Amino acid sequence: MPESAGKIVHVVCCGASSFDSIFQLDSLPSGPGKVLPSRVTEVAHGMAASAAAAIAKLGGRSALLSRVGDDAIGERIVADLTAAGIDCRFIRRAQGARSPISTVLIDRHGERLVVPYYDPALGQDPSWLPLELVARADAALVDIRWPEGAAAVLKAARAAGRPAVLDADTGPAGVTAELAALATHIVFSEPAALALSGASSPSAALHALAGRFTGFLAVTAGPEGCFWLDRDKNQVEQLRPPAVEAVDTLAAGDVFHGAFTLAIAEGAPIPQAIAFANVAAALKCRSFGGRLGTPDRTEVEAMLSRAKRVQA
Repeated sequence: MPESAGKIVHVVCCGASSFDSIFQLDSLPSGPGKVLPSRVTEVAHGMAASAAAAIAKLGGRSALLSRVGDDAIGERIVADLTAAGIDCRFIRRAQGARSPISTVLIDRHGERLVVPYYDPALGQDPSWLPLELVARADAALVDIRWPEGAAAVLKAARAAGRPAVLDADTGPAGVTAELAALATHIVFSEPAALALSGASSPSAALHALAGRFTGFLAVTAGPEGCFWLDRDKNQVEQLRPPAVEAVDTLAAGDVFHGAFTLAIAEGAPIPQAIAFANVAAALKCRSFGGRLGTPDRTEVEAMLSRAKRVQA
């Protein structure tokens, strides 16, 4: 991986942070009743927060622009994310608001059911954002959970000539489309890409979306890996992740986006950045606890080296 001549790159992430209670079950409930978990953990999560934690774990510097309430949960979120190596000075404590929370159920195959709550009192106003920080960073990554903040950060990153990456997960189609038009790199989840394009496969979705958005386009598809559009060849490429025994897929997409943005900020070409992100996300799935399973850079590079030796 290129490391910008030894420089530790700085990525600003903007979007969701929450406090999650994660329960591991044998199977997801299909109706009312009571189920007993085999394991439980609590951790600060959220799409942008988990991506920022991944960037820090993988050797970059990350700052998080987010909103929490002025309550005890908000204090726990900030403390937990600070302990993960994230610069949390720019997390806003919204007066009178409850901090975001989620309950997450994970079955024995690693699949999950997420029940999140975001208090409308957190506010939508992005005017307090430190956009000068975005302009000085090496890249920016946003999710779609706070569209006003995401739009401001994407515009600031592009104006400064920085990579402006969108984690395009499922959400209102109009919101996703508006943010995608502002990004230099758009990485969709498979459900989001299919919903927005009306296509039935990642490849068809990428071709359908290519005429609507000018940025780099990719789709993540779980064990099928990442599909992306090579515009020069008008051809869809695919790279699968290494096979792992999935224990918990929670935050795998967030880890992918964080690792991808870090690699792009370091100057890696697209195929190399996707390979790096694929491995980081796959290794995360081996451990229970959402983002707590994020590997460090040594683990990712060791698996990439093994894969190269096998291919040779």
